[in-house]
Amino acid sequence: MSGLPEQDVAQVRSWCDRRVPEAVRDQVRVECEQAPRHLTIVERRPPRRGNTEAAWMSLPVAQLRYTATTGTWALYYRDRNLRFHRYDHAPPSAAVSLLLDEISRDPTGIFWG
Repeated sequence: MSGLPEQDVAQVRSWCDRRVPEAVRDQVRVECEQAPRHLTIVERRPPRRGNTEAAWMSLPVAQLRYTATTGTWALYYRDRNLRFHRYDHAPPSAAVSLLLDEISRDPTGIFWG
């Protein structure tokens, strides 16, 4: 069982679903992977060279970490070594929507390039 607020998890999943139009989801998807204390937003692409048996490739985009004692979410970005670091341009927030807005805006180009 996850210690994450169910309403926030549903909001992040819905946000991911809206990122990519249905018509191109056979080429790219944005999905949410859930862990006990965080959500990782990943971009998924189909296997190359027509290998329909292989799993889709995943690239982490951002991570939202939840602190239950404060009821806040913090935003993290991924570096080239696939390590996550605290994103300093948006403070932790009880409203996960504010952090999703920051990922969408991506003013530094760190999430979507």
